[in-house]
Amino acid sequence: MKHAITIVGTGAGDLSQLSLGSYRTLHSAERLFVRTMDHPVLRELRKDGLKMTAFDDVYENKESFEDTYRTIVDRLFQEADKGSIVYAVPGHPMMAEATVQLLLEEQEKHGINVKIAGGQSFLDALFTAVRIDPIEGCQILDATRFTKSEVQVRNHLIFVQVYDQFTASTVKLTLMELLPDDYEVTVVQAAGSSDEVITTVPLFELDRSIEVNNLTAVYVPPVKEDKLLYKDFGWLRQVVATLRGPNGCPWDKKQTHTSLKKYLIEESYEVIEAIDEEDEEQLADELGDVLLQVMLHAQIGEDEGMFTVDDVIQNLNDKLIRRHPHVFGEEKVQTAEEVAVVWNRVKEQEKESMPSQFDQITKGLPGLLRANEIQKSAAKVGFDWDEEEPIWGKIQEELSEFKEAIYEKAFDDQEDELGDLLFAIVNLARFYKIDPEVAIHRTNHKFVARFQYIEKRVKEKGLELENLSLEELDQYWNEAKQIGIK
Repeated sequence: MKHAITIVGTGAGDLSQLSLGSYRTLHSAERLFVRTMDHPVLRELRKDGLKMTAFDDVYENKESFEDTYRTIVDRLFQEADKGSIVYAVPGHPMMAEATVQLLLEEQEKHGINVKIAGGQSFLDALFTAVRIDPIEGCQILDATRFTKSEVQVRNHLIFVQVYDQFTASTVKLTLMELLPDDYEVTVVQAAGSSDEVITTVPLFELDRSIEVNNLTAVYVPPVKEDKLLYKDFGWLRQVVATLRGPNGCPWDKKQTHTSLKKYLIEESYEVIEAIDEEDEEQLADELGDVLLQVMLHAQIGEDEGMFTVDDVIQNLNDKLIRRHPHVFGEEKVQTAEEVAVVWNRVKEQEKESMPSQFDQITKGLPGLLRANEIQKSAAKVGFDWDEEEPIWGKIQEELSEFKEAIYEKAFDDQEDELGDLLFAIVNLARFYKIDPEVAIHRTNHKFVARFQYIEKRVKEKGLELENLSLEELDQYWNEAKQIGIK
C-alpha cells in the first residue's frame, strides 16, 4: 500500500477557528511537517506541546519562491517514502499553495498518495472584511508571481501572498502603471481572526506605511470611472464598437474596408514623419491613429460576421511564433544573420502553396515600395544585376526612351516610359542598400521644410509669394540650404 501525504489547512485565523477535524488530524499525526511556523494556530499548538518540523529555514536559504517550493516538495516526498506524514499549510490547501499543486502533480511519479484533508480559506473572512460580493467579478492573484497583463482592473482584485515589503512594492509599482498613484486600496491582515487589522491607504503608500506578513492580503476595488479605463484594450474595443453601433457616429457607421484604405496610408506616413522628427510624444499619438484603423477594420469584419480583432491577434501570434522557432521552439541561433536564414526558410515554407513568386507581395503598397519588393523577390532566384554599371546604363536607356516619348508618343506611352525610368532608379537604390520609399519621403519632408522657410522670409518682408520671380524665390531657397534646413 502506498504511503500518504495528508495535507491539512490551518485556517485563516487563530485556534478558535480551526475545525475539529483539522485539529484531530494535526494532533494524531505521527510526523507533522509545516510549511511555515508563522501562523497563529501553529504557534498555539506548539505551546501546547505538539511537535512539528517547519520549513522556514528553506525560505531563508533560497533566492526565489520557485526554488523554495521545489525544495520543500522534494523533502516531503523523501519523508513520505519512509512512512505516511501530515503536511500543514496556512488557510486552505487548495488556495494559493504552490507546494500543494506540485505534490498533486507529482504524486504518481513518486508512488505517494496525496490527500487533501480540508481547511478554512481566508477568502470568506476577507470578503466580509472588505464587504464585497465576489459574484460581481473577482480576480485573485498571487503577489509573488503575476504580470501586469493578467490584472483586470474592472474586477474586484485581491492580491494574496503579500509576504514582505518587497512583494508589496511589486504590487504597488505594477498597479501604478494601471491606476492613479492616489487610488485607494485596502490592506487586510489576519482576516477573520482576533488580530484582524484593516487599513485603507493610497496606492503609493502601500509599501511604506504598513507592516506586512504572510497573513497580509491587498484588496483593490474595481474601477468605476471611465477615464481610468482608457489604457485598457477591452475598453478601446468597446469604444470602437460603440462608434459603429446603432447610436454611434454616422461617419464611422458608413465606413467600409475600401473607404478606409486612404486613411490607413495617411496615418502610416504620419508615423514615419514622427519617427523622422524624433518626436516620441507625437509618435505615440500617431501609432494610436494607426491602431484605430486596425480596430475599425476589425470591427467592420465583426459586424459583417467575417472576423474579429481576436482573429487578428490570433493570426499575428501564430505567425510570430511560427517564424521564431529559435525563440519559441528548439532551434538555436547566435547571430542576426542566422535569424535571417531561419526567417526566410519559414517564409519559403509558407509560400509553397503560392503559384507565383510575387503572390506574397501586397498589391496595395505605395509604388516605389512595391517596386522595391518585386525586385527583391526576383533577385532571390538570380534575376538581378551583380554590378552597378549595367544599372546606370539601364537608367540612361530609360531616360532616352522617356524623352522620345515626350516628343513623339501619346500620353499613355509617356506614362509607361516614366514608370520604366522610376523602376530602374529603384534598382539602383536597392544596389546601394537605399530604401527608395524612405528616400523620397525624406526629400518630400526636406522640400516642405525649405519652402516653409521661403514662406516665412517672404512674410517677414511684407511681400506676396505670387509677386516674386523664380530667381527671387531661389535666393530664399539657397538661404534655407545654407542654414542646413533638411
